[in-house]
Amino acid sequence: MNISKIDLNLLVYLDTLLRECNVTRAANQLSITQPAMSNGLKRLRNLFNDPILVRTSEGMVPTERALELQPVIRGILMTLEETLAPNREFEASQSKRVFRIMASDYAASTLAPKLLAKLHNEAPDTTLDILTPSDVTFHDVENGKVDMAINRFENLPQSFHHKQIWKDSFSCLIKSDNPIKEDFTLDAYLNARHIWVSKTGFGVGVGMNPEDVQKLGWVDEALANFGKHRNIATFTRNYHVAIHLAKEQNLIATLPSKAANIYRDDNSLAILEPPFPIPPFELDMIWSPLLHRDASHVWLRQKIAEVAEEIK
Repeated sequence: MNISKIDLNLLVYLDTLLRECNVTRAANQLSITQPAMSNGLKRLRNLFNDPILVRTSEGMVPTERALELQPVIRGILMTLEETLAPNREFEASQSKRVFRIMASDYAASTLAPKLLAKLHNEAPDTTLDILTPSDVTFHDVENGKVDMAINRFENLPQSFHHKQIWKDSFSCLIKSDNPIKEDFTLDAYLNARHIWVSKTGFGVGVGMNPEDVQKLGWVDEALANFGKHRNIATFTRNYHVAIHLAKEQNLIATLPSKAANIYRDDNSLAILEPPFPIPPFELDMIWSPLLHRDASHVWLRQKIAEVAEEIK
């Protein structure tokens, strides 16, 4: 195959088609007409001698050959885009850039206040747009639509860059006059009622089942290792809701220590060490290779690292 005779725009078409699995959406992504995209798909089929996308009852599905091509084409385009990206100095004090960060409730609560203060001092005209995990997808991060995602991640696409922000332990937050704090044993913990807080990931959450330990996360998995389980009275996806419920009711909120410490000066609350070991977890930031060398993005990552060090 003579590469000089190939329209390299077809690689962009292929990448978009395989991400969207829909001709109309792919056309919209590239701001071209649907007939133009349909023609592009036809040319791709001729180029690779493969259907690429096959219509089924569940919509358009990539062929095996297309799935083999997808990571290769994505890698080629990312390398090209990164290479061609302008390498200009970032003038923070003059910038009007909007930084879009997907952050879990925990990450936003612990990091955002100090980060915003730093941005205000060093880049006063920049804007911070904080999105929730349900607002974005891995594709949004990969394509550079979101500058970065800050959360706890178990599985990541290999193409992403990532950096650990910190490791955190767990603490128990209770109402300061809750009598349980006088004898905070494992038995007392198990006999109490609890607030569960979500370990948020990408995508919209679903309802929880107290019996499904594997989906409940670190605290309940740690208890399961002892053959124990706690009595969960309330499920929430928001750390501040959990804290306020603990403040108003005799409920225990077991949550990351840095989130609990936000309320360390609140006399109506008490922070206790859990009466059983819970493994620590990592908070990471991830970003697209497309933004890795962008001067403003390098600056932002440095500011987040500085804030994380201050909080540590």
